[in-house]
Amino acid sequence: MNKPTLLDVARAAGVSYATADRVLNARGGVAEKSIQRVQRAIEDLGYERDLHAANLSRRRTYAFRFLVPQGDHAFFRELRHSLEAERAPRRSNRISIFVQEIPALDPEALADALDRIQVSDCDCLAVVATDAPRVTQAITRLTAQGMPVITLVGDAAPDARAAYVGIDNVMAGRTAGRLIRLAHTGRTGRILPVVGALTARDHRDRLDGVREVLGEPGGSLDLMAPVAVQDRADRMRVEVGQALRAAPDITGIYSIGAGNRALIEIMAQLPGQRPFVVLHELTPVSRDGLERGLIDAVIDQMPAREIAVALDVMKALADGRDLATAARDITPTIYLRDNLPVPGRQGDTT
Repeated sequence: MNKPTLLDVARAAGVSYATADRVLNARGGVAEKSIQRVQRAIEDLGYERDLHAANLSRRRTYAFRFLVPQGDHAFFRELRHSLEAERAPRRSNRISIFVQEIPALDPEALADALDRIQVSDCDCLAVVATDAPRVTQAITRLTAQGMPVITLVGDAAPDARAAYVGIDNVMAGRTAGRLIRLAHTGRTGRILPVVGALTARDHRDRLDGVREVLGEPGGSLDLMAPVAVQDRADRMRVEVGQALRAAPDITGIYSIGAGNRALIEIMAQLPGQRPFVVLHELTPVSRDGLERGLIDAVIDQMPAREIAVALDVMKALADGRDLATAARDITPTIYLRDNLPVPGRQGDTT
């Protein structure tokens, strides 16, 4: 059965096509009685508006802005590559993509950037968020003024933002914890978690997830206090090196953020048996670490997929569509040495 058209609606309501179109687009100048007849016909026929066609007919364009971290972080570099790759294909839907880089893990710099944004700047805003009071206040202000804001990768301001696009970070942490428990079956151990910063909600959520699993009954693993490295390789080299010298009985390391080039270098230099290592994001460096047997598992959240989903969600928000059934969750992939995909373009390394 063919979908009902606006002409069908007009006929059922006993009005002209122009009148039905005016009601549908809320342009005014229509008697209340005619409005009610058109609305009743829409409901009775199950008419669904073709937003894509409507936008093309009005030559609507969309401006979507992204605030993403800058620097030599492999995952965020891949996010930026993915945004660049989406520019040309999205132009066919009249979508323009604007990218602004913000210092990584710097809530004050992010809040300053948010404070400078006005609702007239774009149709929707995507933010790789840091969970901090000023960031929450800025997102709340923009939302109250009518700008849809989504958070990407890490969540913030859940009561104000329109949607979160990314992996379930608690689930990712639980996955890491399950891998670590499997690797320690039948033996005790000490596990060192390494975070970028506890101000990053995704890092806190992953830490909570691994803590839940390692704390389950029957476990015999000691989760140590996390060390923070600000996602920097130089800090990773110092902090993890010191931790291993202070506690040579460490049997597992969970790297929650970045800086993993230095972690893999440390593993290559350790005498004897190294700890079991789980980290995030498949990059050339983590791939090399897996292939050389210097790390054991990588949890990858597929940044290109996140950007594609984010753009779809932003368009739905700009069009006023219901997001109840939108696919916003990203299921992470676990890579071991044995199931690495064919190499393709990936971000450079940290």
